[in-house]
Amino acid sequence: MRRTHVAALLGSVFSLAFTTVAAQAADPIKIATIAETSAISGVGIPNAAKMAAEEINAAGGVNGRKIEIVEYDDHNSAADAVRAFQRAAQQDKVSAVIASYISEVVLALEPWAGRLKMPMITPGAASNEITKRVREDYDHMKYVFHGYLASTQIADAVCDSAKKLLVDDLHMKTAVIMSEDAAWTLPLDEEYKKCLPQIGLKVLDHIRLSPDTTDFTPIFNKIEASKPDVIITGISHVGVQPTVQWQQQQVPIPMFGVSSQATNATFWKDTNGATDGVIFNMVSAPDVAVTPKTIPFADNYKKKYGALPGYAAYTAYDEVYMWADAFKKAGGTDPDKVVAAMEQTDYVGTIGRIVFLPKTDTFAHGMRIGEGYITGLMVQWQKGNPITVWPEKVATGKMAFPAFIKLPQ
Repeated sequence: MRRTHVAALLGSVFSLAFTTVAAQAADPIKIATIAETSAISGVGIPNAAKMAAEEINAAGGVNGRKIEIVEYDDHNSAADAVRAFQRAAQQDKVSAVIASYISEVVLALEPWAGRLKMPMITPGAASNEITKRVREDYDHMKYVFHGYLASTQIADAVCDSAKKLLVDDLHMKTAVIMSEDAAWTLPLDEEYKKCLPQIGLKVLDHIRLSPDTTDFTPIFNKIEASKPDVIITGISHVGVQPTVQWQQQQVPIPMFGVSSQATNATFWKDTNGATDGVIFNMVSAPDVAVTPKTIPFADNYKKKYGALPGYAAYTAYDEVYMWADAFKKAGGTDPDKVVAAMEQTDYVGTIGRIVFLPKTDTFAHGMRIGEGYITGLMVQWQKGNPITVWPEKVATGKMAFPAFIKLPQ
């Protein structure tokens, strides 16, 4: 009787333990998105992340566990983002974070990633400071990855394209830099000032404007007085208003460079077509097969959400897949093992082949840039559609400008 009772008791214990382990194994792996969901550049982050999670789960998940996206809106506030990050890590028990397209937000979160040992990647912030911190304090900041181009790299891509499109093709010789006053544009503008003269564009003026600017007329008047051939832009938080006023004021100078809001499919409607002729940098575009995954993702995103994805949607989609692969290689969600696995990433996503740079590189944990990896595109709004105009080998159209633009003779 006693032996039978003991055996039954042990059987119950083992059964309970097995059930508990099985239940834990079946628990979803949570990935947080912290984004500016009221902004056209931010809403694509959770949208695209959920798409990727649905696809991964439909294919069996990660080692039998589903991916669950936990969404937070930071309301364009670094303080709100920090509170969301703390809740995600300490209360909601997420295992990784995809955070923001705003550099100031990501820089505020970065120390918390180290303190809480929470793996984090940004799908759209550009400040060089993000990777600089990883290089200078790797032991604490190794949990942070840069899933977009750094500002210096973006400026170099803009200059590479400007050499062909503006200098060689349109014979331009002069430029004015117009950027918003933000963390990400400091290194962008510094690189612009170096690389534009190197390709043959003399910089006549350098204008940094407040993101709170509502009337750009005095700024455009000042630019017109300099008579440059082109305005080289670095705008993200602003975007709609300067574009609308550029068209309303019939500023006869093309805008070329970085305009983050212009990467979104709604920008034509948001500006009531004023963006016609604006040329902007992207890492992916809906009309170009950067990889075999680019166009299918853009098409599926449009079917699901009714609009084409903005730039941070492509990267957020890829990043869910990269986290899932890192969890798989790490055999779980231990943060140090996940970071080690993420450092070994070699993944072909919607934006190209993604490989992270080593901890000793200038852009530690940033993406490798160049032929065969991430290169970038220049896209122009033309009659309601974004048309890729550079590089030539993947271009789907030629540059075209509205009638009020005056090109060099």
